[in-house]
Amino acid sequence: MKETKLDYGNVSNTVKVADTVRRDTGPWTPTIHALLHYLDEYQFNYAPRVLGVDEKGREILSYMDGNAAVRPWPAVLFTENGITQAAKLLRKYHDTIANFQPLADAEWRIGKMELKPGQIIRHGDLGPWNTIWQGDTLTGLIDWDFAQPGERIEDLAQLAYYFIPLRGEDGWEKAGFKERPDFTTRLQNIVDSYGLYAPSEVIENLFKLQQEDRERTQTKGEQGIEPWVRFLKRGDVEESLGDSKWLQTIKLELVNS
Repeated sequence: MKETKLDYGNVSNTVKVADTVRRDTGPWTPTIHALLHYLDEYQFNYAPRVLGVDEKGREILSYMDGNAAVRPWPAVLFTENGITQAAKLLRKYHDTIANFQPLADAEWRIGKMELKPGQIIRHGDLGPWNTIWQGDTLTGLIDWDFAQPGERIEDLAQLAYYFIPLRGEDGWEKAGFKERPDFTTRLQNIVDSYGLYAPSEVIENLFKLQQEDRERTQTKGEQGIEPWVRFLKRGDVEESLGDSKWLQTIKLELVNS
């Protein structure tokens, strides 16, 4: 059957075959499949369904029709409508997955981690590139390989980082904005749409998340573990550090409105 390389899923060599998606697997795959089966069982229809493994050892997932929000973004993401849809879908996911219990020895892409009381399974890679849109409607959340135990607010902070975006002085230009967006209003829209947290909590957790990601990339990259080797070589640590320094300069603007 014909295989078509997809523009997203660069970490896992993603291709489309008929109405399915085929992706590389790893030790974490059974855990992620259990997660996706749970979401399917509880009718969270925004994630792909697991259909098996093909003759090449790749996982087979249902294809989610629509367009991934790669840069430059689709017009909807420049609006309140787009970012509030994303935040509401994240809350829906967190509420759906709240009672999911992985196996005690579950293997995640980042390694073995225990699900502590009060935690949920984070999506772990909440960039616009992992959202699927049909016109102005958010219809899918893909690429679950970096799911891991954690706090709700960590996912929310990551969503704010990438969707506002808070990616340094020129991140908004790369996204396709014609002029500097109102970061404060966009953050408030995300917080209001998700609920539970204040802007200051989201920003403080974003600083923490950035630091943890830098440390993980540095450590696993130096250990020769993919995809962190690639992340380290392309300068993710330096980029994240620059983003954190820039974010510090607008922190008061974001949390004291």
